[in-house]
Amino acid sequence: MEIDEIAACGLVCGVCRRYRKGSCPGCRKYEKAAWCEVRTCCREHGWTSCADCTQTSVAQCRKFNGFVSKVFGFVFRSDRLGCVERIREVGYDAYLEEMRSAGRMNRPVTKK
Repeated sequence: MEIDEIAACGLVCGVCRRYRKGSCPGCRKYEKAAWCEVRTCCREHGWTSCADCTQTSVAQCRKFNGFVSKVFGFVFRSDRLGCVERIREVGYDAYLEEMRSAGRMNRPVTKK
């Protein structure tokens, strides 16, 4: 699996139209995304995403739930917390496969 297709906040770049068309390199390689506190935090700690965080509850993290993040989530109707929780449940490879199969980038697939 291409873990680089998963953004620091848990969204899946690999399913995004802009990523697939080559007009966006994805979260990890997009140097202009330095404004993203979530991406910066994960890079500083060497984490693939917030699912690897051991410092705080992601739901209570100020960076994960900052103003820009909330606006992004609203505009794109994303469930980043659900995505991070799903990664923790099934692991990166299974999560990415689920999201690819469902054609989703911003809302986790839930299996019951």
